Amino acid sequence: MSARRPRLGFLGIGWIGRHRLQAIAETGVAEIAALAEPDPDMLEDAAQLVPGARCVGSLEELLAQELDGLVIATPSALHAEQSIQALRRGVAVFCQKPLGRTAPEVQAVVEAARDADRLLAVDLSYRFTEGMRRIRELVRNGELGRIHAVDLVFHNAYGPDKKWFYDPAQSGGGCVMDLGVHLVDLALWTLGFPVVERVSGTLFAGGERLTARPGRVEDYATAQIDLQDGTALRLACSWRLQAGCDAMISAAFYGTGGGAALRNIDGSFYDFTAERYRGTSREALATPPDEWGGRAAADWARRLAEGQRYDPAVERLTDVARVLDGIYGR
Repeated sequence: MSARRPRLGFLGIGWIGRHRLQAIAETGVAEIAALAEPDPDMLEDAAQLVPGARCVGSLEELLAQELDGLVIATPSALHAEQSIQALRRGVAVFCQKPLGRTAPEVQAVVEAARDADRLLAVDLSYRFTEGMRRIRELVRNGELGRIHAVDLVFHNAYGPDKKWFYDPAQSGGGCVMDLGVHLVDLALWTLGFPVVERVSGTLFAGGERLTARPGRVEDYATAQIDLQDGTALRLACSWRLQAGCDAMISAAFYGTGGGAALRNIDGSFYDFTAERYRGTSREALATPPDEWGGRAAADWARRLAEGQRYDPAVERLTDVARVLDGIYGR
């Protein structure tokens, strides 16, 4: 694989899929060989970006194109099955989050990647912001002392525009599955994936508290995640929260020797600042501009081009999925 550019296929070329396509194309490390998308207009638009790519009608037709890697950006209910199908054909996978709707689904994909010895990655893109990279470095080097509290927030003034997001069977959940997954991953990744001891969650839809296994998804959620080492994580996320701005996004880490936080600026979904705290003073760690959105996809493509195969770090995705299962009480 390292002797030539890997051949990639793209399954799903909506807004997210197209953005990942552009990010990978700009690296020049891979050949974009084939595209599949049920919406003919979206498929035509994407094909204009990569005129040499073949347009096909299904995953099976994509896998017949002698691909080295597949980028998946389809509805959540399809992620695990499609990833496993590709991996079993010897094709590496980069998948939109969540990799699966439950921990057993995620684990099944990870096992398929391990069995096939193929590179698997998920689009947990906030890991690739400059701010989180700086904060993780401080935490892992012990410069903030012992971290004892983490506050995680992702409030979105809008909600998804596709119906399947609101069907628990298809989506696996609401704002926790859509937004909370990023926050839980960021916290555990920054802390080195410590052992999670207890998880509890409270879910709401339309202002009403949801009972166990509801027939609708949550649009507001809070959760408490207690780690075995005594660290406490607090999570809050929502869709369509009336908070006076487009979005409120933050991940704050508090330790015995200081604190640090990533926060969005002026309600932006894309612009972040990261700061280090010492008592009442603060120090800037990262400021915009920071073109981070496509870095996860580009990183996967580069590693694939280098000939990398199964990466055991992907097994930690199951840890994140177990926390989400705990929030949902399943």
